[in-house]
Amino acid sequence: MSTVDTAWLRMDSEGNQMMIVGVAMLGAPISKDGLKEALTTRFLAFSRFRSRVVTDLGGAWWQEQAVDLDEHVVHTALALPADGGSNKAALQLLVGRLSQQPLARHLPLWQMHLVDRVVGADGKVGQALIVRIHHCIADGVALVGVFMSMFGAHPDAQPHALPAAAVAAAERNPWQQILQPITAASVKAIELSSALWLKSFAMWADLPHLGERLGQLGQAAAQLTQDAVKLTAMASDSPTRLKGKPNGRKHVAWSEPLPLAEVKAVGQAYGCSINDVLMASVAGALRAYLRAKGDAVAPDCALRVMVPVNLRKESGLQKLGNAFGLVPLVLPVGIEDPVARLREVRRRMDQLKGGYTALVAMSVLGVLGATPKQLQSEIQNYFARKATAVMSNVPGPQTPLYLAGSRLEQVMFWVPQSGDIGVGVSILSYNGGVQFGIVTDDALARDPERIIERFAPEFEKLLLLALMDQA
Repeated sequence: MSTVDTAWLRMDSEGNQMMIVGVAMLGAPISKDGLKEALTTRFLAFSRFRSRVVTDLGGAWWQEQAVDLDEHVVHTALALPADGGSNKAALQLLVGRLSQQPLARHLPLWQMHLVDRVVGADGKVGQALIVRIHHCIADGVALVGVFMSMFGAHPDAQPHALPAAAVAAAERNPWQQILQPITAASVKAIELSSALWLKSFAMWADLPHLGERLGQLGQAAAQLTQDAVKLTAMASDSPTRLKGKPNGRKHVAWSEPLPLAEVKAVGQAYGCSINDVLMASVAGALRAYLRAKGDAVAPDCALRVMVPVNLRKESGLQKLGNAFGLVPLVLPVGIEDPVARLREVRRRMDQLKGGYTALVAMSVLGVLGATPKQLQSEIQNYFARKATAVMSNVPGPQTPLYLAGSRLEQVMFWVPQSGDIGVGVSILSYNGGVQFGIVTDDALARDPERIIERFAPEFEKLLLLALMDQA
């Protein structure tokens, strides 16, 4: 097991379990056997889903074993509401409870719950699939890719085994996995410097250009050092009720999807990215929640969120394992004006782009995974105290998908929070919509639905102002 994956394995605590938790809302019920067939042909094609984790003083490794899917797939049901309304609240309570229930360590570290009698706001009875996978297996980008591979583009699509070549490409060479994370920043710097040197050698006949290339190399090295210093020396963000020591009891909530086309339109109107618009909406929702609780929100109030940045190369089927770095984004929660808040988010995001913070963060995690667990805990807790939340944004497919004839209506997920961080915000796009999800710890906020219900109004403010500007 790579040192980065080992670091995630060892982060489990009473306050936070390192599981990525997802919920897929299915329009029509499927059978447990139909789910098991899809798992057999897709999930179990990857050895990590067939392997338990073994640890000793020397580290951790994957040990393949026979898999009994009845130990990994739980079939359950919710009670139908007496008033005929939605039982979304009951489903959210179940997801919250499962998000902190440890996975069995003698089995491969994943489990799925097929939940019957899920009643939506429209009164229709459907089904939900709750997915729990330990972060040591893979990160969110890879797991969303593998999970979505179980679905087909047509209702009558049947799950077929993944091509052996695709699985082989996705399962990285173990020695490469062990060595690469520790030296990720060094490798990137070498790749960058090599590219610059090669270009420089090609320019030997033009000495002025050679000097320019050398200057670029020096700038890259300086930027790498600067980002490392910033990461280790960052100050704590503003103290609010959302910071504190988690007690391990989780609450989750999710919103109805926002139209992706409208998010794009707002971004174009203000010269911002889709991500900028979504981050600004999150900042506005957090501000509104704190004010509704009666908390004073000063103009300089800022909440730091740790944002995962994917470090993979583009490929058809994402490799398993963890290949991302966390970058700190300070949300300007204290800014009242929605447009000013959006522009400040864009400015701060632009500052993070093009740097090496994500590479440095991944390299630090790789080193920590090779150190004694106590030292790893102390260092990761130091960084966790500097932030309020973890926030992830993963793009999903933009066409409807089907599993065993049932349409995937909604999909959402929650990233785990490490150390003493007790808030996780997730954004996932699917089929023309953008889905927000949030998980909070009982010690900090017992009502995440009061936060999630403010995301759409904050976005609608930006949409309305953009329309007014264009009128």
